[in-house]
Amino acid sequence: PQEEMVLALAGHSVLDDPVNEENQQKQEDDLGAQFTEKFIQEPDNITLLLTLLEEFDFHVRWPGVKLLTALLKSQCAPVQGIILVSPMGVSRLMDLLADSREVIRNDGLLLLQQLTKGNTAIQKIVAFENAFERLLEIITEEGSSDGGIVVEDCLLLLLNLLKNNSSNQNFFKEGSYIQKMKPWFEVGDDNSGWSAQKVTNLHLMLQLVRVMVSPVNSPGATASCQKAMFQCDLLQQLCTILMATGVPADILTETINTVSEVIRGSEVNQDYFASVNAPSNPPRPAIVVLLMSMVNERQPFVLRCAVLYCFQCFLYKNHKGQGEIVATLLPSTIDANSISAGQLLCGGLFSADSLSNWCAAVALAHALQDNLTQKEQLLRVQLATSLGKPPVSLLQQCTNILSQGSRVQTKVGLLMLLCTWISNCPIAVMHFLHNQDNVPFLTGQISENLGEDERLVQGLCALLLGICIYYNDNSLENYTKEKLKQLIEKRIGKENFVEKLAFITKHELYSRAAQKPQPAFSTPEHMLFDHEFTKLVKELEGMITKAVLRSSEEEKKEEEVKKTLEQHDSIVTQYKELIREQDSQINELKEQVALLTSQNEKLQNTTTQQFSQIQQHKDQYNILKLKLGKDNQQTGNQAEAAHVNGLQPEELSQLREQLEELQRQNQLLQTQLTEKDSLITIENLFLLLFFIYLQSQTAEITQLQSERQELLRGSESTVSVFQ
Repeated sequence: PQEEMVLALAGHSVLDDPVNEENQQKQEDDLGAQFTEKFIQEPDNITLLLTLLEEFDFHVRWPGVKLLTALLKSQCAPVQGIILVSPMGVSRLMDLLADSREVIRNDGLLLLQQLTKGNTAIQKIVAFENAFERLLEIITEEGSSDGGIVVEDCLLLLLNLLKNNSSNQNFFKEGSYIQKMKPWFEVGDDNSGWSAQKVTNLHLMLQLVRVMVSPVNSPGATASCQKAMFQCDLLQQLCTILMATGVPADILTETINTVSEVIRGSEVNQDYFASVNAPSNPPRPAIVVLLMSMVNERQPFVLRCAVLYCFQCFLYKNHKGQGEIVATLLPSTIDANSISAGQLLCGGLFSADSLSNWCAAVALAHALQDNLTQKEQLLRVQLATSLGKPPVSLLQQCTNILSQGSRVQTKVGLLMLLCTWISNCPIAVMHFLHNQDNVPFLTGQISENLGEDERLVQGLCALLLGICIYYNDNSLENYTKEKLKQLIEKRIGKENFVEKLAFITKHELYSRAAQKPQPAFSTPEHMLFDHEFTKLVKELEGMITKAVLRSSEEEKKEEEVKKTLEQHDSIVTQYKELIREQDSQINELKEQVALLTSQNEKLQNTTTQQFSQIQQHKDQYNILKLKLGKDNQQTGNQAEAAHVNGLQPEELSQLREQLEELQRQNQLLQTQLTEKDSLITIENLFLLLFFIYLQSQTAEITQLQSERQELLRGSESTVSVFQ
């Protein structure tokens, strides 16, 4: 019957038999799906329903909301598509949040949750319909983290709008909504007795912060949000929760993960985190307090993973922080009266708990990541193993523990640390090879036929030995590149070595760790690979394989190719310097040309003005000639001539003086004009010569670039011969 179909669609039970509840629910879901499919075959049905939602009458609007929600649950994508193309469809649904009747507003939240699932276009429209402002208002009205289920629904809708939606994330940041999140995390001194709803709300609030600074976001967007979170004191507020007492364990764990991503790769935020102290007596750095939890086997596993992630994020692209951690291990900085990060890491590295060994090894490896200086500094660390015995280096103690038959998790952690440490550091390679026991131990491990669990250890031993070959500077006569390769061929076999090395990347847990930076393990036993280490393996595997498989002759040829390329690079560098120098000269000459052109224009203007003055003087001269009566100058009587022209003798004398002065000025101007014409001719000649010089320079640069391209092509073809 139709009534039964509608009830099933809306999620109500027609029958109430607990025995058949599961089968009944399945039947209802199937029935609802069938009804929805028929209902949306005519898109006008959805359009009509959207129109009915504009009715304010409770008995029309509320059932309409329930029906549309049920339709979305049953056939989400098709219904979303119809609503998206309906005029003002999304806007009408957004109006539900402004309804004064709480039941409609609350069910409107549930409707919008379904509507925004997995549809970026609808998410953007909802965001631009002022959703962020309204949702944050509702959260505040309902009591923020102390609120009820409505707060949870608002937070779930916000997560839908922001997760994996860079446009909405940017809109949220630009709208200054990050600043409005700070009050959510204000906690008091007494944090006992939190309700389950408050724990849920805070958990979702922390997730929202993480969405804005997730490592999968673009680096620029993440950095911008991290900066905003520091400036509005949101990071400071989170650190307060981190150090507060009585906070539930799952909230504390998620807060640590959130702080991790707020500081990851942000120098300002990392520096602030380094300055945070726990409210203890005496005060201890937050980093030290957290590391205490990480190497404490009595702490929950998820909490220890969170602390490791926090420490990794603190050191990510933070050379200053890396140096501070390594410094706590150096003899000159050790303080016997206080516990340091370095002491805790060493304690964890050599404890009886394999999980502590692994976490400490990975944490210490992150203090060395992409930092040659700290790799060399760590070689100075000496450990007192027992009374009456001389101290041993940290590097040697790691290999000693490896050879003592430790658990797989401990071995993997130590091997990852050693690989990270000596990679791209020839001095560390030399220190490692200097101990006569290390190479025989590695070759013995790789060549044995061990079980499945130990195959990973064999692969990592092969990687470590391969690094010793690839970054070997041949300073130790017994362990040069060539001798190590001969040893592999004799004791292991090149193909067998490469096969063992390749096992690392084939391991299932390697693939999981490579996906994201945060350590995410279902059980402690699965804690084997670190995310940053997977990047190192990916970078080194191919290079080591080639280095091991190449013959000595190929090695020599490659060295020659390298030298040739270096020479080519040197030549190219010289050309670049020459081109830069010529560019500089050209720019200077262009400035001179511009200056001379300007001066030339001024001279031309001056010449024109003077030519005009000469013309005026000529005109005046002609007028005076007319006044003097040139045709009457032949008569001998000056008085009569003056009288005939109507001039007195005094006037005639003045006119003659003026005429002579004008003639002198005219002669002077003619001389100046001649000189300036000559100067302009010289400047034009200079400009012509300059442009000829420019053309020759351009031709020379073109020839140099052509030669450079030929050299590069030659070097590429040479390299390809040996590949």
